Amino acid sequence: MTIRQRCPWCGHDPLYVAYHDTEWGRPVFERQALFERFSLEAMQAGLSWLTVLRKRERMRERFYGFDPDRLARAGSRQVESWLKDAGLIRHRGKLESLISNARCVRSLGDNFGELLWESVGGQPLINHFARMEEVPTTTDAARALSKRLKALGFRFVGPTMCYALMQSAGMVNDHLTSCDLHPERLNAK
Repeated sequence: MTIRQRCPWCGHDPLYVAYHDTEWGRPVFERQALFERFSLEAMQAGLSWLTVLRKRERMRERFYGFDPDRLARAGSRQVESWLKDAGLIRHRGKLESLISNARCVRSLGDNFGELLWESVGGQPLINHFARMEEVPTTTDAARALSKRLKALGFRFVGPTMCYALMQSAGMVNDHLTSCDLHPERLNAK
């Protein structure tokens, strides 16, 4: 499929364009893939998404492919090693939360995905925004998810992060109505 019109946020950077075209807004249900999206969104706090995308492959290498069961067994020695790796986002709090969040996911087991998807009733929400200015940075559902995750011990899970996760994992589809990847445009083809 040739994509002629995209959401303007992805610009022209090939990495950003590929992310927009192949991942963003597409539903993710598998536990490890969801944990990767979750972790990347938590790492993004205070940084550009492009920075996260540029470090993603190295994070996959060093973080055991974002396998929550393996990450849950990591400790201070791994954190110290990660802090020395320029290919990673070297923020102690984020790295320590990666491990503690993995432990939370491990304790939830297969219910992690269900917990996330319950926030949208189990089905992707399809929005109909014409301009980027209309797309929210958070919603009531994201605030409720944030509160629930925090109560379970998750860290770096504010409402803005939760909404970004909902977008990236396809729980919410915020492709603009002018974008070739908006579901109504896809279905019309």
